[in-house]
This record gives sequence, C-alpha cells and structure tokens, in this order.
Amino acid sequence: MSRIELTDPDRITDERAETLAQVKGAFGLVPNMFKAVANSPAALRSMWAQFGALGQGTLGGKIGELIAVAVADRNRCDYCLSAHTLLGKKAGATAEELSNAQSGESDDPRTAAVLTLATTLVEKRGQIADSDVRAARDAGLTQEEIVETVAHVALNVFTNYINVALDVPVDFTGVALTR
Repeated sequence: MSRIELTDPDRITDERAETLAQVKGAFGLVPNMFKAVANSPAALRSMWAQFGALGQGTLGGKIGELIAVAVADRNRCDYCLSAHTLLGKKAGATAEELSNAQSGESDDPRTAAVLTLATTLVEKRGQIADSDVRAARDAGLTQEEIVETVAHVALNVFTNYINVALDVPVDFTGVALTR
C-alpha cells in the first residue's frame, strides 16, 4: 500500500492533467510512480522534463535503461528495476545485457565504462575521486558522456527514492533484485 495517495489522472483538470496525458501517450498508461509524483506539480514537471531531455542525449535510450537497472538494483528499488527492465527490452537490450547491468557489468567496453561510473557514483554517493573520472576518460568516455552519466544517476536516484520511500505499488512485471 502506498504511503501517499496516488493521483487519479481522470479526476484532475489542472496543469498536471496535460503532463499525465503525455505520460500516458508515451507508456500507454500512467504508471503508479507518476501518479505518486503528481501530488507535486513541480516534481512531476521536473521528472518528466528530465526523462525527455536525457532520452535525447548522446548515451542513447538503451544505455540509459542499463544505467537505470544498475542504479535501481543498488538502491533496492523493485519498482524501477521492474519498469526499466521492460523499457530496456523495448530499447533493444537483451535479457543478458539487463541482467549484467544489474551487476554493473557489460561486455561492451563503452557501456561497461558508463556502468562503472554510474555504480561508483551511487556507491560513493557522488563523492567520487579524480581516479574514477580519469578511469572513465581512459575508457574512452567523453566529457559529455561523463556528465550525462551523472545526470542519469541523479534522475534514477530521484525516482528510486520516490518509489522506495513512498512504497509505490509496482505495476510492471516484477524482477528480482540481486542485492
């Protein structure tokens, strides 16, 4: 049971209605996470804008979903792990790639570098060392990719905390956490 009331998209007519209609257009439904976040119009606008902006980024949708899976597993967010596993498959990730991402691993060197940076950011709560950034650069990541990785982690920590702290009911097929 959610610790906060889930907004009913069919019962609102204010500014949130338009954003939730966009969410429904993208997903075919309004996921419970967005119904929870819709209690704050500012938080809803922020979250939706961040998803849109990062979806247009240089890392691409597939890597973005792999980051989300890795972050969700570390933060023990059942909701995000389940949602981003489904979204990852839609973005072209295989079941093996998604499973590896839960462990912060990838067979692709660029993706592995991104996931290493992402998991290090989560595990160190952003307090990474010069050597962590140097390792990302040495692995071939550009400054743009490094900054985008940090942005993906920040967005996913936000969504993880919403779902975990507020106990938002999972409305996707469940995926087992590895941690």
